[in-house]
Amino acid sequence: MSRSMHRLALVALIAAGLGVASANSTAASAADFPSTPPPPAAAPRLHVPTPSSQTLANGLRVVSVRRADLPLVTARLLIRRGGEMDPAGEAGLASLTANLLTKGAAGKTAPQIAAAAEALGGTLDASAGWDESGVGITVTTPRLGEALALLADVVRRPAFAEDELSRARTQALDDLQLMLSRPTTLASLAAARGVFGDGAYGHSRSGTPASLKRITRTDVEQLHRTLYRPDNAILVLTGDITPAQAAELARASFGDWQAPATPLAAAPVAGGRTALPDLLVIDQPGAGQAGVVAAHTAPPRGDADFYVGTVANAVLGGSYSARLNEEIRIKRGLSYGASSSFDPRRGSGLWLAAAQTKNPSATQVVTLMQGEFDRLGSTPVGADELAARKATLAGEYGRSLETTSGLARQVGELAVYGVDLADIGRYIDRVQAVTPAQIQRYAQAHLGESGRHVVVVGDAAQFGAALLKAHPQGRQLPAKSLDLDDASLQATEVAGAR
Repeated sequence: MSRSMHRLALVALIAAGLGVASANSTAASAADFPSTPPPPAAAPRLHVPTPSSQTLANGLRVVSVRRADLPLVTARLLIRRGGEMDPAGEAGLASLTANLLTKGAAGKTAPQIAAAAEALGGTLDASAGWDESGVGITVTTPRLGEALALLADVVRRPAFAEDELSRARTQALDDLQLMLSRPTTLASLAAARGVFGDGAYGHSRSGTPASLKRITRTDVEQLHRTLYRPDNAILVLTGDITPAQAAELARASFGDWQAPATPLAAAPVAGGRTALPDLLVIDQPGAGQAGVVAAHTAPPRGDADFYVGTVANAVLGGSYSARLNEEIRIKRGLSYGASSSFDPRRGSGLWLAAAQTKNPSATQVVTLMQGEFDRLGSTPVGADELAARKATLAGEYGRSLETTSGLARQVGELAVYGVDLADIGRYIDRVQAVTPAQIQRYAQAHLGESGRHVVVVGDAAQFGAALLKAHPQGRQLPAKSLDLDDASLQATEVAGAR
């Protein structure tokens, strides 16, 4: 038999086998596969060691959690202040300052710092959020001392070179331009202005086109002197390290870091006077889609109902199967995705729901979104729905603790907000304890129509008239003339002329 005939015979045998397998699998699928998903399994039991906390003589707090299964340690140096400390007219200063830490320090250039981190087997990351700024790295246990020395250099002795500031500013402006071109992102920024007004959380943490251009090297140096001090810092170490080793290594790299004699600057007031209506339309002519956002003030992170809020968000829009996505995407196909977020902070917090849709369906999405907020306070959540959402939260939380870096993020949040560190192991139990009645009361207290700010960004010619007819107290503004530095989103002379 020729080689080609052998190939043909082999192909025929494989095809025949696949045919039999296909027939068998078809029969099996009809008889053996269930038509409904199984119920959620019992929540897993987490065993997370209680973090250890120590304070050095200079005020630096050292928090460590030992996980000895792998020779890895994540180190994060956290500063207990962030974007809320941006001075008026200098939105984005805290973010730029954090970004520049790794761009030159202690005589090393940015490439040399990156190479030093790479030689240790890690990568330095630096950023500023609300209420915190930080730098972190993950390395093998034997390299931790060197990694902490590098961390100390970038935090304590940054260069803030003019050329690096110029480069960082240009990149931030490019990123901001892209953000502002996205309807849902712009709507989210405007909604935060509506909720917090001229308070510390009201501005854009990433900066504005005008504010970024105003920030100078002197501004960056001043903010660094004000915030980056040992009595305002927390060193978090998670992984293969004992509390005694954590304290020893912290002293070696940070023990001689002197706290200034001046008192730490107080955190500013989170919220302030708002000049925006409950419904705002921002006209972006030619936009292919509309971004719809609804926002509320949330209680601070230390609120007793934190876990109730967490579960309420899971029900409303915290996952694919949650109510917002079910009503807006799955049932009606009005969006590729609708979701909500719950962001409690030090002085207050933000509840935010968002969806992107076709311009003509923007009014319908606003109605559906507001209806889901209202339903959360008017009707108890069903047992099956609640069990499924709690299972999702438990699974997500367990996954967040699988790595040393994820564990450091969770522990760091507790430390920054002054929450009992033992809560790291209580999350699932606290979530499971939330009842439908608690969610309903929480929604009535915090998510009702009063205080709700709705923002829609898109081609207003296709939906603006209908929305403003339904909400006569609303207002429409042109996107091209927005002033993101002003609480009214309009230039001062224009705002004063109304």
